[in-house]
Amino acid sequence: MIGVIADPSEHEVVREFFELFKTPWEYYQTDRTYSVVVVASDGDFDLSAELVVLYGGRKTSLDVKHAIGAKQRDEHGGAFRFDGRRLPLYGETATFEEKGSCLVRDAFSDECGAFLQHKEGGALARIGYDLFKEVLVLLTDGQPIANAAEPTLELHIAILRETIARSGIALVEIPPVPYGFQFIACLTHDVDHPSIRAHKWDHTAWGFIYRAIFGSVTRLVRGEMSLQRFVANWLAVAKLPFVYMGLASDFWGQFDDCYLQIEGELPSTFFVIPRKKYPGRTTGGSAPAFRATGYAAQDIAGTLQKLIRHGREVGLHGIDAWLNSEDGTRELAEVGRVTGTRDIGVRMHWLYFNRESPAALEKAGAAYDSTSGYNATVGYRAGTTQAFRPMGATRLLELPLHAMDTAIFYPAHLGLSSRDAREVLLQLVENAGHYGGVLTINWHDRSLAPERQWDSSYRDLMEMMKSRGAWFATAGQAVSWFRKRRSVVFEREEIEPSGVRAKIAGYFGENIPGLRLRTHQAESAATTVVRTRPSYSDIRVDENIDAGISRPTAQLEARP
Repeated sequence: MIGVIADPSEHEVVREFFELFKTPWEYYQTDRTYSVVVVASDGDFDLSAELVVLYGGRKTSLDVKHAIGAKQRDEHGGAFRFDGRRLPLYGETATFEEKGSCLVRDAFSDECGAFLQHKEGGALARIGYDLFKEVLVLLTDGQPIANAAEPTLELHIAILRETIARSGIALVEIPPVPYGFQFIACLTHDVDHPSIRAHKWDHTAWGFIYRAIFGSVTRLVRGEMSLQRFVANWLAVAKLPFVYMGLASDFWGQFDDCYLQIEGELPSTFFVIPRKKYPGRTTGGSAPAFRATGYAAQDIAGTLQKLIRHGREVGLHGIDAWLNSEDGTRELAEVGRVTGTRDIGVRMHWLYFNRESPAALEKAGAAYDSTSGYNATVGYRAGTTQAFRPMGATRLLELPLHAMDTAIFYPAHLGLSSRDAREVLLQLVENAGHYGGVLTINWHDRSLAPERQWDSSYRDLMEMMKSRGAWFATAGQAVSWFRKRRSVVFEREEIEPSGVRAKIAGYFGENIPGLRLRTHQAESAATTVVRTRPSYSDIRVDENIDAGISRPTAQLEARP
């Protein structure tokens, strides 16, 4: 059991951190014994534990007490290095005179940013940043684009896990990895333009014509487009007047059949607009006019019903739901009316969002949100591969968005070739395999059709995820699995003071995989090299299980 000492103002973020690092913990109580004590608050604490982990970006009272030479940085932010990765930091940081083994180093000066020292009576770890302040930044404002590639929150978890293991203490957790799989794959589609016939010579149509003609020439010359696809784009432009007259089929209007064919039996989620020709609002007034779309969910009701019959999920692509609960309630109700479904999730159109949005969406009745992501790049806005509870919400979970096709391919954003896009997406897949959690992809409705024709990259991405053991789920199913994991409660054993009991109860759906209870083996105090492959064992855990976990063997006894 980990005892945590933190400022009361940080208790909300402390609780969320330990939902993401799902291991036994509680707020520190002076009359109880702990294997590990995490200190994230300044004070002259008299602590007794096998391991004390002291966080802080400035010199503290415990630094003085333990004669720790801490050097505080004058500026905020910076970066450390851990396990071969860059760890962006956003608050105060400190480095130290090396004692024992150095766990983390400054990315620029190579000074020690965290160390573990074995002493008589227990081990001491000093980490040079404020953990919960860093996590708060990630779960509210998120990371700037410059740091998008780093799963920063997962690295914070890994550092604490590594520190505990290297101190010689066994650790149990429920990792964010479904039993029988390596990670969760969510295929999602924002439905913005399900018909080019709805765009007669407006900015959308002219943008299509420009990219189909001139953009295709550029891509062909650069070797980024085959001659066959080049011809298909030019033929689509020639066909456009006949589409408007109803004499030719609408090549954007077949997105449902295209995705059903390319995905096969894999589930996916389609987010649809509730109201057409309405751009919505910003906090300062009307949104740009071209945010408005040429359709509403009602206009494609038959298509949505067909998708639902084939096991797909339909969610809300919200317009004003992010601003207030009244608009959110109306928009959710419209999608529910058209589809006949309940428990509807949300992704905001153009990814509009602010700090108040989670509470507004929760009050409106959204089942989840999936807006946390980037319009202009790929990566980890919240620094995590896991669904999390945004600050200000009590029930709503945020399913982070990691990669969007337009961010990858549009010249105004990353502007990648299909070859370079594969390398970027492969890194995301490998991160998901390493850290677990979910990889959420957004491929728009028209992205398989002219002029984009990004179908080969999408097929390649699905095959990458399949080959690496992904569980493919709708956004709603993925969130249900995370709710199942969050339902686990660790309690102290009454008979065995050093043991804990994991209680799991509830029903989360027939198609939701089980959980793993993972036991990390303790390392020798003499270990000096950070492990790249942790040593652990897993046991399957499902619903309605009351499990006792006792130290030092950390074996699990399951009782239905």
